[in-house]
Amino acid sequence: MFKGIWFCSLILWMMPVSGQTQRIYISPSGNDSNPGTKEAPVATLHHAQQMWRKLDGTVQVVLRGGTYYLDSTLLLTPEDNADMNTFLFIMGYPGEEVVLSGAKPLKTSWEPWQRGVYRTAVPASVPSMDRLFINGEQQILARYPNYDSSARFYHGTAEDALSPARVKTWKQPVGAIVHALHRAEWGGYHYRITGVDEKGAPVLEGGWQNNRQMGLHPQYRFVENVIEELDAPREWYFDSAAHQLYYMPPTGGELPENVSYAVLKELIVIKGSHQRPVKQVILNNIIFTGTARTFMLTKEPLLRSDWTIYRGGALLIEGAEYCYIGNCKFDEVGGNAIFLNNYNRYVNVDSCHIYKAGASGIAVVGSPDAVRSPAFEYNQFVPYTKMDRTPGPQSENYPHYCDIKDNLIQYTGEVEKQSAGVQISMSSNITISHNTIHNVPRAGINVSEGTWGGHIIEYNDVYNTVLETGDHGAFNSWGRDRFWHPDRRVMDSATTADISLVTLDARDITVIHHNRFRCDHGWDIDLDDGSSNYRIYNNVCLNGGLKLREGFFRTVENNIIINNSFHPHVWFSNSGDVFRYNIVTSAYKPIGIQTWGKEVDYNFFPDKSSLKAAQANGTDVHSTYGDPQFMDFAAGDYRVKPGSKVLSTGFTNFPMDQFGVRIPRLKALAAPVPLPAELYAQQTAGKASLTWKGATVKNIEGLGERSATGLPDESGAYFVKVPAGSEAYKAGFRTGDVVIAVEGEKIRDTADFMSKFQEHAWKQSMQMTVFRNQRAMELKVAK
Repeated sequence: MFKGIWFCSLILWMMPVSGQTQRIYISPSGNDSNPGTKEAPVATLHHAQQMWRKLDGTVQVVLRGGTYYLDSTLLLTPEDNADMNTFLFIMGYPGEEVVLSGAKPLKTSWEPWQRGVYRTAVPASVPSMDRLFINGEQQILARYPNYDSSARFYHGTAEDALSPARVKTWKQPVGAIVHALHRAEWGGYHYRITGVDEKGAPVLEGGWQNNRQMGLHPQYRFVENVIEELDAPREWYFDSAAHQLYYMPPTGGELPENVSYAVLKELIVIKGSHQRPVKQVILNNIIFTGTARTFMLTKEPLLRSDWTIYRGGALLIEGAEYCYIGNCKFDEVGGNAIFLNNYNRYVNVDSCHIYKAGASGIAVVGSPDAVRSPAFEYNQFVPYTKMDRTPGPQSENYPHYCDIKDNLIQYTGEVEKQSAGVQISMSSNITISHNTIHNVPRAGINVSEGTWGGHIIEYNDVYNTVLETGDHGAFNSWGRDRFWHPDRRVMDSATTADISLVTLDARDITVIHHNRFRCDHGWDIDLDDGSSNYRIYNNVCLNGGLKLREGFFRTVENNIIINNSFHPHVWFSNSGDVFRYNIVTSAYKPIGIQTWGKEVDYNFFPDKSSLKAAQANGTDVHSTYGDPQFMDFAAGDYRVKPGSKVLSTGFTNFPMDQFGVRIPRLKALAAPVPLPAELYAQQTAGKASLTWKGATVKNIEGLGERSATGLPDESGAYFVKVPAGSEAYKAGFRTGDVVIAVEGEKIRDTADFMSKFQEHAWKQSMQMTVFRNQRAMELKVAK
């Protein structure tokens, strides 16, 4: 219903101002003593708010182009609009760039200091600085190691970042900030250094940003806010005690004059309640930027997960109904871009561009007080005898019937790695449609727990995901709901005795259809730990395959899984799961499967051996195999041609040109989708070679190649060419290598190599045995 609001806005714009529709104009060059007309605009939103609160009827607040540095967050309450018969439009003037900034301008007087660094005095009223902007561009807080745009983790990490030897070189370690991956690479940690112990090691405060505590990663870590590490162009440091700002300009660059620093965490907050909501507020054509980072405030645990959250964002919406956020940009905000918090109904985020948010792009999160018998850590549980068995929520304090459509969300999680392009928790019936989400450190779309389902996830294009973490998915979910118990035997008994436990929280079916997913260090679709009550159909998986771990009532139909397969993990005996009419391009990858659900059949395999392996497990009696005959593999058109054997299984073609954002200006800004160059199942057959991470890999053929490599037999995957600079080269492979084992399992040929690689591709690294220079050696291959 909200697609029409933008057109409504344009109609109102063209209407004469009379009756119940009134306009207030604002301009950075205006004056708050003006009447707010187009010819005499006011200067600030806060003053305009005082004006519109005195008006009746629909109000258009029109911001002329320029940057508005907010002194405080703009708080919209029911006093601003609680009437379903009126609208409050806050909108940028058509064709002009309107910027709301949470930063504060700073007057500078630079003088040379040392090592090419300059400094300027700062007023004593400035207590701290979190982010610095030069001409609106974010600069780099002094750090070790130095910023490296090509580094995979945190733009550069070092194992010795916290070593006593390095800490010893800092005159003032107190106040330094530490960022590190979780030891299991499930997100990240952030700390302040509060002192140094007797061994010279830093004393850390923080680490509450992950809800499954395992400690810092020993290697992937860096430190910032240390003046001794200010040694690279664009780095800065603020000495709050001496009130001095230090900065190293780019080589040959002029000293900056347009300097500002982040102050506000939220720019606009819409805040009502279930009892008295804010209604029909429309924000349109506005750029949000300049907000402070919030990683040290990310500490509230979500239900039985790895997540903690900060309930805030550049735009925070709570207690709203029928509100619309359209055609806005969130440009390098410090934390979450948009946060829909607790009670919200019919809130729509449409046609927005979210670029380099410090945390999540859009978070939709309800209140734990709406959850019956909640538990907050993976190993916590409420005994079944004490559990509230009433289905569904116990209050209205959660988002319901909200839409996220046609947005471009890219490069989020710049600071906080436990984040997502779109995050949903304790919510119901959220629609995520036609979004393009790419280049994120963890999931593109993440659904925490099953409370309360009913989501529709459709026509999204989600790729370049799980880039800085592991064991996750482009789409990721878990279902550690009321039925969940950390002891599998207890959970088995309980769900066998009363299967209705499963849908106490996952009340409504979540539907995932017509999406394209690609995950780099996990699964394209990952339904983890008890995710239940899903229907998944007409999706394309480009790289990581599809995983169903535990859980109940999942129906997976008519999906295309490229260069990977189906990953069933430790199912329940009465799961009710269905997997049929799907195209897989390698053998199934089961882990701990004793029973195979309600139905696994009518699927299409790449070859006879993978089909036979499935049938040996008692599945796929009516499945078949062969060349799927895709329409145009190189172009990503995975429809099958008329006459393909795939069609005999019951599979039906679906469109390949409807994924992602439909807005032309946003489509033009999206990164290209990394389509697979070849179908491995076809390239590993017979004597064919394949290209893998830039290397040419083939089977060992004949005594000549066996002799050249020094192998005892003709088993293995032979790397006949590994170009310098290729991904394979960076991973440690060299021309002439032969992989003879992956994770301790023998490799017979290239097909075997690809199958084992796909099976373990979710890991950050895998152990391979490589025959090189006439001997076997172990190679830890990072993905």
